Amino acid sequence: MAAISITVNGRAFSADLDPETPLLYVLMDDLQLNGPKFGCGLSQCGACTVLVDDEPVRSCQTPMSDVAGRKILTIEGLGTMANLHPIQSAFIAEQALQCGHCISGPMLYGKAFIDQHPEATRDEIADALEGLLCRCHAHVRMIKALVRYQQGVKA
Repeated sequence: MAAISITVNGRAFSADLDPETPLLYVLMDDLQLNGPKFGCGLSQCGACTVLVDDEPVRSCQTPMSDVAGRKILTIEGLGTMANLHPIQSAFIAEQALQCGHCISGPMLYGKAFIDQHPEATRDEIADALEGLLCRCHAHVRMIKALVRYQQGVKA
């Protein structure tokens, strides 16, 4: 066990944990966050995606020792029902949400990619989502939502 501190969605969190505990388990079990989901547990689907210091990370395979002292942003930390983040508004406008199980992956990967590459083409945005699985096959609408978000970033 080791004392590990992180900041999640702007709030400090510290606990004595096994350093190999996956970040996803701490987010779900200790912090009661429901955005990142357990999908495959093998870092292959992307449902567990969070941003660690603004970089997308698959939290199901990320040990707490790798994120100690860092800033974590989950989908819950983007905005609120009363004040949606522009990427959340874009996903709603394009009806890019169906079951919602995978949405942390496309939304957070897409946000990180577009924030770092505001001039990316539609094809580059689509390529950035490579390796993320959506059971509902809403990829086309997700890409439209990310292009909508990108237009707002560039404005």
